[in-house]
Amino acid sequence: MGTCILKRWRKLLFTCGLVFCMVGFCDAQSDTLLQQANRQYTLKAYGRAIELYTQWLAESPGKLMAEQRIMAQANLAHCYKLMGDLKKAERAYQELTATTELTGAQIESYLQYAQTLAGNGKYSESQVLFDKYKKLKEKTVEAERSPFLDSATGIIGKKTPTRYRLEVLALNTSNAEFSPMYYRDGLVFVSGKKASAAIETAGKGGGGSYLDLFYVQDRQQLKASQIISADGTVTKPVQARNRKERRAGNNQRSRASANDSRTIGGYDGGINISDGLRLSKGIQPFSRSINSRYHEGPVTFFSDGYQMVFTRNNYDGRRVRQSTEGVTNLKLYTASQQNGTWVNIEELPFNSNDYSVGHPALSKDDRLLFFASDMPGGVGGTDLYVSRNENGKWTKPVNLGKEINTKGNDLFPFIDERGNLYFASDGRKGLGGLDIFYVPLVDGAFAGPVEHLDAPINSDLDDFGMVTDGNRKGGYFSTNRQKGNDDIFRFVRESSLYGCRNLTLRFYDEVTKQPVDSVVVDIKARGEGRKDRTMVTRKDGLVQLCLESNNDFIFRASKDSYVTNTVGFSTNSLTDDSPSRLEIALNQPPKIVDTVHYIPLQPNDGWDIVDSQKGRVRGTVMSEKDRKPIEGVTVNLKNDCDGVIRQIVTGVDGRYEFELTEGCDYTLSASKERYGTNTSRIKKLTSRATSKVLSADLNMLRVGDIVQLDNIYYDLDKWTIRADASHELDKLVATMQKYPLLTVELRSHTDSRGDAVYNRYLSAQRANSVVSYLASKGISRKRMVAAGYGESLLLNNCANEVDCTEAEHQRNRRTEFKVLSIK
Repeated sequence: MGTCILKRWRKLLFTCGLVFCMVGFCDAQSDTLLQQANRQYTLKAYGRAIELYTQWLAESPGKLMAEQRIMAQANLAHCYKLMGDLKKAERAYQELTATTELTGAQIESYLQYAQTLAGNGKYSESQVLFDKYKKLKEKTVEAERSPFLDSATGIIGKKTPTRYRLEVLALNTSNAEFSPMYYRDGLVFVSGKKASAAIETAGKGGGGSYLDLFYVQDRQQLKASQIISADGTVTKPVQARNRKERRAGNNQRSRASANDSRTIGGYDGGINISDGLRLSKGIQPFSRSINSRYHEGPVTFFSDGYQMVFTRNNYDGRRVRQSTEGVTNLKLYTASQQNGTWVNIEELPFNSNDYSVGHPALSKDDRLLFFASDMPGGVGGTDLYVSRNENGKWTKPVNLGKEINTKGNDLFPFIDERGNLYFASDGRKGLGGLDIFYVPLVDGAFAGPVEHLDAPINSDLDDFGMVTDGNRKGGYFSTNRQKGNDDIFRFVRESSLYGCRNLTLRFYDEVTKQPVDSVVVDIKARGEGRKDRTMVTRKDGLVQLCLESNNDFIFRASKDSYVTNTVGFSTNSLTDDSPSRLEIALNQPPKIVDTVHYIPLQPNDGWDIVDSQKGRVRGTVMSEKDRKPIEGVTVNLKNDCDGVIRQIVTGVDGRYEFELTEGCDYTLSASKERYGTNTSRIKKLTSRATSKVLSADLNMLRVGDIVQLDNIYYDLDKWTIRADASHELDKLVATMQKYPLLTVELRSHTDSRGDAVYNRYLSAQRANSVVSYLASKGISRKRMVAAGYGESLLLNNCANEVDCTEAEHQRNRRTEFKVLSIK
């Protein structure tokens, strides 16, 4: 059907000199010095980098090199920090931030400054800097995300246009083919053909032509006459070229015969055109009982395939009806299939002689019927409506509203299996006349926003009647971009719908189930050149990401007082473009309270002989540092049955002793000024217990105590925590949990071998690794300070050039903690 006839159909459907050299030379020298400093910084030669940065900062003109000076000053401060010289690092960071608000990548310097202040014991100042870092980091993350984040949905949008390959189907003719619809494994579409002379004479069928429904049983076998690649290149399919080449190369078969005819398709013989449209067995009329002398189509099918809703002129099979203005409008009809024939054709209840209702589209569950109509009370020329199937009856149609409908024409709806709507409109900003749009729906209601599909789906002419899957991997649509005729194109998506995969992470407390804010999420992607990212959760515990497709990711979530959680996510196995969501629980570390156990009474243990039939607890209070008795410790024993508290103060031997009552739990605590209170629980003593004497020696930490951690080893020139060291560090974790107000300095030492500057750097990195390990177990970083002493605090005489055994050197390679404060 030609362009004019198609326009008529649409109308019927819805009317109806020298100084400069010297300056350049000086700048060249300065740049060379800065480059040398940067190189040493990259090589981790921080001592040499400090010298070069200091020299360059002193010699270079400040105003002309603001960005370079900021970078150099930041690197200088970081070098001091990594070297463990926190006082100089603090001064360098103070100079860096005194006159300039840091932006971009330099925001990390605020975090390093905060860590340095904490290392120097300036906790309140550290917190101020850390809060500033968090705010600036959040703004940076939002700025990076905002160009792709839709404010209405919170879904990160597209970065680049989606790529599609188009195939011009060989079933297209010089007439009109449009509005494809899936039916079983096939495709039903609308096509116009020349009517018989009798019909034309009678003036029926829309002025000498009409539209019918046609059917292809297996749409996978449909051939293409042209392929339009995503870059716009037009080619012919390989099989079509081969046939043409064979005909051109065989002169004996190139002579025309009486049997020759124009063939379009190549599917089971295709569509042969000779004095009109003739059909092969591959493409056939959909149903003789549905197709009539008037217009039929578009159509939609119920999920069982045995019921349908289709568009037809106002014709009941016997006579045609017109509006009061003499227009034959469109109506929607239902039909059911019995014994291979479509029967029981009935009108839908909201049809009218005075306006058109057409273009039906059913939801996957058959509950919602969408259609287009120019009924009174709409927003524009033609609007989209929805009716609900309630107890087998269709409800009064509801206009989809101004969010979807426009002052122009909105028509040709289609609902994918996810319940989302595709439609055509000429009332929105697009590329041509009718363009195809997409909008997410929830139970038939607008869930926005309306999205204009990328070219080449849309063009500068009419594009409409799309059918596709829920992920828009492929499908079919109508267009008149070629010679003004409506044709059916197949499309195949060759890229993601979005430039990245939308993922929402939600972090919540495992116990309270409430969202956790200010969680620092480190994001690592597999592959060379993939930069790590860091984001911080909002008050709702959410982080929204747009992840690269076909890659693997690790999310490491950390927050003070929570155990670090690591979760993996892969976009490799994802076959759809739907946004994903991960719910990640965070746990607070358990509170450790020691439980005292009953043990058999040992003879000659230095204690007075007691009646072993009476319950009793006794022990010695000793220093955690050197295991020596502590005098003057107040030991309390609380009976949990009656709340009675008994008390003893230790003498020079550090001993205490209490009697116990059977059947009661007890709480035992030891406290002294500048020591940490040691609390233990005593489970109830039963009458059947073979031993009724408990031995409970209590170890106490004191401010200033330095306690060595045994068996903390590192690989040569490395600072990563080894698996065999984690067991010992877990003991320190337990100690930190037992004393919630304990703050410590984690101290790392090396032996004297190697460069002293590098040894200090190495030890600082190792101390930082210990802090990070404890933080990952839920110990707040505010309670820990990392310090690397290198070879400055040797425990023996094994200094440089002193011949020592490996065991003597090993004694100096140690990790220890110093108690800074405790209660």
